[in-house]
Amino acid sequence: MNFSSSSSSSTLAAAPQPVRERTLTQLDHARLSRLLDSQDDPGEVLSEMLDMSEVVDPREIAADIVTMNSRVLLADAGGARPQELTLCYPEQAQASQGKVSVLSPVGASLLGAQVGRTVQWTPPGGAARQALVQALLYQPEAAGDFLR
Repeated sequence: MNFSSSSSSSTLAAAPQPVRERTLTQLDHARLSRLLDSQDDPGEVLSEMLDMSEVVDPREIAADIVTMNSRVLLADAGGARPQELTLCYPEQAQASQGKVSVLSPVGASLLGAQVGRTVQWTPPGGAARQALVQALLYQPEAAGDFLR
């Protein structure tokens, strides 16, 4: 199953996982707030997520939380082969390379998610989907890159 094929959209559909379960770094929160301020239609889901999330210093984020520019292994609930995705900003999104925008439904569902949790999203015009965040292959903060 290809998660990135429906994830390059810059608009959000139905809510991903509940926003109260999200942790974001201060830097991600600030950058995403500016990004939403620059959008004509910022998307209610991401806006609500920013308002409701726990915000922590980048040096204090747990190493199993998906942050911006993280690389994750996402396993479809149907048992398909896991797919590697990188959570990025819209201008860096390239579905063919597994780079998904944080403004896409799957991207928004990944932001702040924890390894071992199931994320849910609804692609535009599609049925609700869910997948397990199986592994965090790279997290900038865990690698000591606090400005990425």
